[in-house]
Parts: sequence; C-alpha cells; structure tokens
Amino acid sequence: MDRDDADPNDAVEMTILPRSRDIGGFEVSRVLPAIGKRMVGPFIFLDQMGPTALSPQHGLDVRPHPHIGLSTVTYLFEGTILHRDSVGSVQAIEPGAVNWMTAGSGIAHSERTPPELRQQPSRIFGMQSWVALPKDQEEVAPSFIHHGAETLPYFEMDGSQVRVIAGSAFGSTSPVVTASPLFYAEIRMPAGSSLAVPPEYQERAAYLIDGQIDLDGKTFDAARLLVLKHGPALRLTAMTPVHLLLLGGEPMDGPRYIWWNFVSSSQDRIEAAKADWKARRFDRVIGETEFIPLPEG
Repeated sequence: MDRDDADPNDAVEMTILPRSRDIGGFEVSRVLPAIGKRMVGPFIFLDQMGPTALSPQHGLDVRPHPHIGLSTVTYLFEGTILHRDSVGSVQAIEPGAVNWMTAGSGIAHSERTPPELRQQPSRIFGMQSWVALPKDQEEVAPSFIHHGAETLPYFEMDGSQVRVIAGSAFGSTSPVVTASPLFYAEIRMPAGSSLAVPPEYQERAAYLIDGQIDLDGKTFDAARLLVLKHGPALRLTAMTPVHLLLLGGEPMDGPRYIWWNFVSSSQDRIEAAKADWKARRFDRVIGETEFIPLPEG
C-alpha cells in the first residue's frame, strides 16, 4: 500500500510508504513520486538506498544514464560513491557531503562503488533525490558541484543535531545554490526531544528513516513520508531515538512529466530526450564504456 487515504491527523495530508525498486541489481526504497502525490515543493523523486552490506568484489554499479530538466541530489549516511558525468566531473561523495548535479538541457552520469572499496566488505546507505527545475531554467547548461560535509550548516537545536543539506531552514542557509525556494535537512533526535518543522514553506514533508515520532498526538513509525498540511509550525516529538529528513519548498510553476530519468514541463521535450539517448547524441561520460539502454515501451 503506497499511502494512507484517510489519515485522521489534521496535520498530515498523506502518509506515503516506500515501494521496492531494482536499479540494476541494487534494491532501493522509492518514496516519490507516489500515487496522489507527485511532488513536495520541487522534490519530484526520493529514493532511500540501503542500508546494504556489500561483499568483497561487489558494489553499487549504476551505469551511465541520462537526465534532463532537474537537479539530482546525492546524500549519504554511510559509504562512498564515485560520481562521473559528461561534463567531466569525477567526484567521490562521503557521508554528510552533497553532490548536486543540474541536468538542464541534458547530462549523463554514473554512480559506482570506488575500486579500492571493492577489496573488502563495505556498506552503502543514503538518499537520492531529484529537484525539478523551474520552466525558465529547464534548459540551462548542465553542471555539477560538490559540497563537503564541513561546508554545510551543522548545529544542535533543542537537543537535536541538524544539518541543512540545501536551501534555508532553522535560520541557517546551505551554500548549495538552488533554482527555487526549498529546504532539505537531516535531523537526529534523542528520545524525548521535540522540534518544530519550519513553517515558511507552503509544501513540507518529513521522511522517517529510523525511530518513532509523535505528531499532534499521533504516533508514526519509520520508513514513511509524512506530507504535512500547510499552516503553522508543527512540533515533532521523538518517542525513541529518531533519524529523519525534512524537505519541501514552494509549489512548482505547473505540473511536470516524468519518464524514466527525464523530467520536463513538456511531453514533447521528453520524447526528444528519448530519441537523443537512443541515438547516442548525449555527451559521453569520460572513463566509462557502458551505458543503460533506453527502456522499451
């Protein structure tokens, strides 16, 4: 079941349960898009990767694939991923850092476990999200930027540890440049602590990674996205130690089409991107010889 249709909690618009998806031999838990809820602010895609133990000689191998019309956001809790893309970027990401790749008019990239980590057991645990671009920026030149963990706001508030991944929240602003107003934060709460969800944005959600919270007198378990109703600040109370993400922003400037790895306000633009990938007209990812073929159908 993807959602709870009749949640009696007035603070919650919808509860979304992740669905398992295979991304080439590696299983993820897909949260967005969901039935009845395509986006929260500009966030149009949200996957939880792991936690997964990787045996020696094995690893994450997401072969080169294309994107248009969005920014991908990679954020890890455990492990390391090596990113390569068609604008020449080669960047390893580790916990607490951000890889922010803007596809715009078109980019291809791969994500793999680095060779040196394949000699021994390793783990991977993190989030992959997509942020849709405003209509007037859907065709910007592709780009990539890495922000180390030490550059992101990290502080304690009301007993909780907060890292602002992107956008502005709790009076702090991440150095990650975004194309539209949004917030994205990782929070760890000790049992018994409470925290107010920022009220500044019209669309807000809390993704519970681990633990149990109380929201306005109702208890919620881990592995679900709580889409919160617009209104004043809402207070979360940790019934156990809690690990969660808060995310959201302003509504997008119209609906978005999504097909495979393509996002656009135009169905025709997605059809053109499909044709371009099939004909190998995207720039190649340097250092890669493989690629994921265009899905049939």
